Amino acid sequence: MNTIALVCARGGSKGLPGKNLRPFRGRPLVAHAVAQARAAGLARVLVSTDDEAIADAARAEGADVPFVRPAELATDRASEWLVWRHALEHLLRTDGALPDALVVVPPTAPLRDPSDIERAIAAFAAGDADVVVTVTAAHRNPWFNMVTLDDDGRARLVNTPAGTIVRRQDVPVVHDMTTVAYVARPAFVLEASGLFAGRVHAVEVPPERAIDIDTLLDFRIAECLAAECAA
Repeated sequence: MNTIALVCARGGSKGLPGKNLRPFRGRPLVAHAVAQARAAGLARVLVSTDDEAIADAARAEGADVPFVRPAELATDRASEWLVWRHALEHLLRTDGALPDALVVVPPTAPLRDPSDIERAIAAFAAGDADVVVTVTAAHRNPWFNMVTLDDDGRARLVNTPAGTIVRRQDVPVVHDMTTVAYVARPAFVLEASGLFAGRVHAVEVPPERAIDIDTLLDFRIAECLAAECAA
């Protein structure tokens, strides 16, 4: 199967400024994503960025940065789906064909193991999915202990069960989507309006490898977990 990895790493970040270049265990976050994709057997890794410093860091790890991401796709409101589509349109123009699978490896999950990417690719190859996502068991459940607040401050369960639930074990199991890896059928990305417009399968990963860095707190937690694993 012809697969190409895509690492999406824009320059701006409000939650954690300079996030994708932030040193994690001595290397920028974007470098970890590129290295993990290559360790999973993905020889060709594209990086979509609007930032030359990120591009340089990615190239140093052996990634290909064949274009500059357009400004309209580099804002905090830009759709990641459209960023995937932009990269595929570039491949179609330059290569004359699409890969069999697009493997997206975000920089925000530096604790992933290359085997997590490999399992997602295997699930895509074995099934009839348009997209394979990675998930982990949720620590909070909308049927039990997740609430919304009304304007008057009153708390209500996000989902209202038919009866009274007093034990976490009695509610339907839910999962958090992670940013460990996504595997998508390129033609589907070019045609569909979004990820859940098609057939989505999931591969579960351990929560300690699924930390998604959006804030400084997330980053500190990831550092602590990495230090504990290295000890």
